[in-house]
Amino acid sequence: MKGFNSLLVEGLTGSGISLRFANIFKKINKNLLFIFENKEKAAYFLNDFETVLGDRDILYFPSSSKNTNKFDFKDDANILLRTQVLSKINNSSKKFIVVSYPEGIFEKVISESTLRKTIKTIKKGDLISIDYINTLLFKFNFEKVDFVSQPGEFSIRGGIIDVFSFADNHPYRIEFNDDSIESLRSFSIGNQLSIQILQEIKLMPNSTKEFNLSKRKNIIELFEKEGILLFENIDELINISEKLFDKVSANFNEIVKENKKLTPHDLFTSKEYLIEKVNSLPKIFFQKSFIFEINNVFKIKQNPQPAFNKKFNLLIEHLTKNNNNGFENYIFCSSQKQAERFNEILNSYEKKVQYKTIVSSIHEGFEDVEGKISCFTDHQIFERYHKFKLKSFFTKKNAISFKELTYLEFGDYVTHIDHGIGIFGGLKKIEIDGSIQEAIKLIYADRDILYLSIHSLHKISKFNGKDGKAPKIYKLGSVAWKKLKQKTKSRVKEIAFNLIELYAKRKVKKGFAFDPDSYLQIELEASFLYEDTPDQVTVTDAIKKDMERETPMDRLVCGDVGFGKTEIAIRAAFKAVDNSKQVVILVPTTILAFQHYKTLSKRLKEFPVNIDYINRFRSTKDRKKIIDKLKKGQIDIIIGTHQLVSKSIEYKDLGLLIVDEEQKFGVSIKEKLRNLKSNIDVLTLTATPIPRTLQFSLMSARDLSIISTPPPNRHPIESHVIKFDNNIIRESILYEIQRGGQIYFINNRVENINEVSEYIKRLVPEASIRIGHGQMKGEILEKNLLDFMNGEYDLLIATTIVENGLDVPNANTILINNANNFGLSDLHQMRGRVGRSNKKAFCYFIIPQIELISSDAKKRMRAIEQYSELGSGIKIAMKDLEIRGAGDLLGGEQSGFINEIGFDTYHKILDEAINELKENEFKNIYSNDENDKSFIKDVIIETDLEVFIPDFYIKNVTERMNVYNRLSKFKTENQLVNFKKDLEDRFGKIPRQINELFDSLRLKWRISKYGIEKIILKKNKCVAFFISDENSEFYKGKEFKDILDWINKNGNKIKLKEKKKNNLTKLIMEINDVKSIKDAKDLFHFKETLNLL
Repeated sequence: MKGFNSLLVEGLTGSGISLRFANIFKKINKNLLFIFENKEKAAYFLNDFETVLGDRDILYFPSSSKNTNKFDFKDDANILLRTQVLSKINNSSKKFIVVSYPEGIFEKVISESTLRKTIKTIKKGDLISIDYINTLLFKFNFEKVDFVSQPGEFSIRGGIIDVFSFADNHPYRIEFNDDSIESLRSFSIGNQLSIQILQEIKLMPNSTKEFNLSKRKNIIELFEKEGILLFENIDELINISEKLFDKVSANFNEIVKENKKLTPHDLFTSKEYLIEKVNSLPKIFFQKSFIFEINNVFKIKQNPQPAFNKKFNLLIEHLTKNNNNGFENYIFCSSQKQAERFNEILNSYEKKVQYKTIVSSIHEGFEDVEGKISCFTDHQIFERYHKFKLKSFFTKKNAISFKELTYLEFGDYVTHIDHGIGIFGGLKKIEIDGSIQEAIKLIYADRDILYLSIHSLHKISKFNGKDGKAPKIYKLGSVAWKKLKQKTKSRVKEIAFNLIELYAKRKVKKGFAFDPDSYLQIELEASFLYEDTPDQVTVTDAIKKDMERETPMDRLVCGDVGFGKTEIAIRAAFKAVDNSKQVVILVPTTILAFQHYKTLSKRLKEFPVNIDYINRFRSTKDRKKIIDKLKKGQIDIIIGTHQLVSKSIEYKDLGLLIVDEEQKFGVSIKEKLRNLKSNIDVLTLTATPIPRTLQFSLMSARDLSIISTPPPNRHPIESHVIKFDNNIIRESILYEIQRGGQIYFINNRVENINEVSEYIKRLVPEASIRIGHGQMKGEILEKNLLDFMNGEYDLLIATTIVENGLDVPNANTILINNANNFGLSDLHQMRGRVGRSNKKAFCYFIIPQIELISSDAKKRMRAIEQYSELGSGIKIAMKDLEIRGAGDLLGGEQSGFINEIGFDTYHKILDEAINELKENEFKNIYSNDENDKSFIKDVIIETDLEVFIPDFYIKNVTERMNVYNRLSKFKTENQLVNFKKDLEDRFGKIPRQINELFDSLRLKWRISKYGIEKIILKKNKCVAFFISDENSEFYKGKEFKDILDWINKNGNKIKLKEKKKNNLTKLIMEINDVKSIKDAKDLFHFKETLNLL
């Protein structure tokens, strides 16, 4: 490769480029900059290089902007990646492969000299004070926060500084010992825990903000000394650069607001500048150029991977032919499971073939004739869509976590299970017998105040009732709350009894145990168009295990829109058909029945399965035929709406019922379903479970699986709430058409849908438009929808008929008119119609003037815009619950109770009722749950010792509450030990008060098994109160006998007393000389301490 200035390499194809140049990179001591035609291609080749060389030597250089039309909205993740490239190319003797695309190299970067001035290197053992670092970070324009979540942020906690520098993928944790650096670590922003110990770190500011510091360069200039440029299509790159430069020149004042002296040439690369710089450097082209002179041509003979059309006999013939010609055959499989599937399929053929599987993925297979190797990909063999994977280093700063929905803030309404609804007054330090304790302040009616021990945190929960309506605040000690709680509990118990009875009946009934997977099942799963996500694998396995048991399955799968629930259903349906059983797929709408029919027919076309559908568009003659075929067993899978559960339809041998979008069915259909499904397997799918289904699943009446991992590389849908604006509507439609996509416009009023259609035709005359709504003739609607699915026109104006199931991967923009009139889950479902490919998708919620819509609607608009991240379905269901009121949890008659006591407390009462039923009426069914049973549900600890989290350790009140909350849920020593390590990592050495807090938890776990419901530790004395109920099983059991033996042996130090109060006799144990909670904990280990005292 020496001595050339420009070289044309011809004949390379697919991943042959990556593998050839990965090999060359290992042999030459040069940096390589690959510039591909677009972002998608760059990402695929980036993945190839990472597969072959590992990711340490491979760098990605994206555009710093989210909006490459205007370059005005910066993406911190991309800035981080760009800065890393600058830092590593300039400051490392090591060589790298850098991958980019036109928009990436279009923006100029700061020079080496500016970069050197702005980097601060810190090493372990350096004599540097916290104040110095604090001042430096402010100088770098870093933002001080409580907890670091994105580049450009830092936080200080005692002797620890957390900082997210633009120099690394992960933030750093700097731990000080006085004025020296004791340790340096990288940590995860997800759980805030350390990842790796480091010897040195580099603090670097945001390079894109240094506009006025110095002259900028193009990234290719960094490759002047020891680099080679490689272009997929250099002429196209020059053409794109020219267009981009014209765009930014027109919008330049919007891009640079703070410095009007700058020109587009200062920040961006013009066509002329790019040609000049490319001309001056060594370069390799993969396509001929009409702009640049080519000095040398080098030809390589490679062939693309042949299309085998899923015909394995053709694949075997080709591999055998290659083998005979001296080729080595390699099959690249995306996972170990896929490799196993592939091997099983090929082994089922009689003809044996020589090949090796490699568990790794490349994007496009090839044959290298000179190298005598063939590298084929499993996704091309099975005709699956292969997605690229770009690293995601941190979450969106403003994304609200599921946990935060339950965070308590000052002034929030809370429900105490024993005292009713009050107001949260924060965490307060109070003095008890001369010692400081931390307690939760609750304010009740008539300014009554209750200080709740942090040990009783589980007794309170945030109030979630009807939104916008203040709940009744109770007076401390009032009878009213007790009466309401009792009334709720008795009613809940009645409903829960019926529920568990149904579950119990299913549990004891015998169903059909399906056989393990056959080779056909393996072949079906291997041919899935996309890569399975981890959750899809887990859920598929859980469903198969359920189906292979004799007990009938009843599983709810909750997965966000487009997360692969349909594929899971197809696999379950195929398993049933493979076992000669019939399958019913029940859907809520006519369109969804048709869509599923199309999807299943396409997916199962290579397999011996008879599929049909029934809906109101089918003729009476067709319906009769279908019903007759079902009775004779000539249809394997039938898809349809509610008529499938009517008594008029008989099945020859029904084995599986799949219910899709359960939240759309009415109560009466669910009752019919209940009768149909008493002993067949049932799989229910939903994206936004109504609270009722979600809660039932969580409380033992059903099995629940959640798919929360998005498909690889699926982008969040960019969501905007807008007023009815001609310009925005026209721009959004035109943008989608220009990039070859399609658009939905949702208008839910049939009366004016034609007027809306005429309006959009006038606004965007370039768009081809059709209409779809439920009052149209069946065949016209079906044709319009089919044509839209086949990409024959640009824009579909429809009612919410598209909400369920219309799946058009090419449609990536949706506009929803009068969005304020829809419920949250409906909006979420409709938004889920777009973003089903790896293209960026847009959703516009059109509303009237904000002041004209109700407060509920405003909240819905805020929530839907906020929850645009992938996997928001469950969060949206929870928020909808808050807004609507939780009335339909257990039927309408419960709404009054829920709004009076709050949803979380209602749920606690529900749990209590179910646990009581499990222990009594349904004891036989839940006999396995009896292991490790505690006699006490709740232990009260009162102490004058300091047992809390000090302010100096965790200053942030929300985080302290979060820690207390987590601690209150722990049940094992292992959880506690791991949590202690986590705290030490994040906040430093554990103080004495927190160690006492940990010991108080251990004490609670221990004494709950020995019938002690309350313990007082004051003035070096321990008083333990046994169960008040004299008839408790505890007094007849082994545990109480152990305690009596222990007391008899150590009677001089322990006194057992009976105390009478209000006709009740309480058994009390007193022990002297107990100076700490650890002392008490060690005492109450009866078996081991019998002889210690």
